[in-house]
Amino acid sequence: MAFAVIVFFLNYGGTSPSASAPVSSGPAAGYQPATSARPATRVKGRGKKVNTAPRSLDPTLRYDWLKASEDTKYEGTGRNIFQAQAEIPKPDKNGTTDHAANTPPPNPGPPPPPPINLKFFGFASKPGESKKVFLSEGEDVFIAAEGEVVNRHYKVLRISPTSVEIEDVLNNNRQNIPLTLG
Repeated sequence: MAFAVIVFFLNYGGTSPSASAPVSSGPAAGYQPATSARPATRVKGRGKKVNTAPRSLDPTLRYDWLKASEDTKYEGTGRNIFQAQAEIPKPDKNGTTDHAANTPPPNPGPPPPPPINLKFFGFASKPGESKKVFLSEGEDVFIAAEGEVVNRHYKVLRISPTSVEIEDVLNNNRQNIPLTLG
C-alpha cells in the first residue's frame, strides 16, 4: 500500500516545470515544452516509424504548430468521400466514355406553378342572390362568390354551371375546376 502511495505521488502529486513556471501569452517568454520519458518516434506495425510528439498539459499557445497547420495544403485524390466506391465511367461500344451523359441538361426555366388543390362540389345560391359555390381543400370547406378570395390564396374569377375559374394569387396561375360529384 505504501508503495502505491509513493508511485501515485511521484506521477501525479509532484510539481512539474510547466506547473510552477509563470504562464505567458506570447511565444517568446522562454517557452520550454514539458519533457516526457517516451521517445519522440516509435515503431508501429510492420517497422514503420510514427512520430509522436511529447505529451504535455501545458496550456500555452503554440504558434509554431498553428503556423504549420496553416501552411498545410490538402491534395486530395478527387474521390467523392460521400460515396462508398468511386464512379468509373463505362466505355461505349466504340471504346470511348460518354461525356455527354455526365453533363447536366440546360436550365429549362422556372418550374411550372403548383396546381390548385381546390375542389368544386356544389352551389350555395338562393334566388335573388349572387352565385356562390362550395369549394373544398382537404378537410376545409369554403363558400365563395365571384371576386372573393378563398383561403387567402385563391380568387374566384367566374362561376359557370359546370366549372369555376380560380386564380392562384401568389403564383399568378389560372385554372378551371370542374364540378365533381361526392
